[in-house]
Amino acid sequence: MIDPDGYRPNVGIVLMREDGTLFWARRVNRDGWQFPQGGMNSDETPLEAMYRELREETGLLPEHVDVLGATPGWLRYQLPPRCIRRGTRPTCIGQKQVWFLLCMTGQESDLRLDLTDKPEFDSWRWVDFWYPADNVVAFKRDVYLRALHHLAPMARQVAGVEVIEERAPPERPEPRRRFFRGNRSLG
Repeated sequence: MIDPDGYRPNVGIVLMREDGTLFWARRVNRDGWQFPQGGMNSDETPLEAMYRELREETGLLPEHVDVLGATPGWLRYQLPPRCIRRGTRPTCIGQKQVWFLLCMTGQESDLRLDLTDKPEFDSWRWVDFWYPADNVVAFKRDVYLRALHHLAPMARQVAGVEVIEERAPPERPEPRRRFFRGNRSLG
């Protein structure tokens, strides 16, 4: 499902322990680390999609987490040109995401990366709150920083203000302007 602007609706999951550390997972057969995330089905709400993705990617069930909050509306990122599949219609240029902050209430033994035929992740670890924003693949950095910045006050209510330090809000990049002359794009 891709919206008219070319963005695929998606949910992102920031899974936190009470000590303020976050679940950080490595993609199968890749060096890339990220938060759990996944596309929404057309018949799902963001919350329903989040619980489905949580189970598929981490093995956790609703009774293993408390939902602390979510980003208001969609956060978008564009894919780099090398990642855009040009042969598909409609063309997906990026993702729009609702990010959820969850506090893990279950045990670490409840985490299972192997519940599906094609697991997303092959390894995981707990990292400091702001670590993912500095260490995710470059084209996702801005959306990670915006999501974490929005979710940080909710995380501080659980982990404490001394654990999750303040960080300057992300600067919004100026939208790229395109000027058209004939059939050629300049800009």
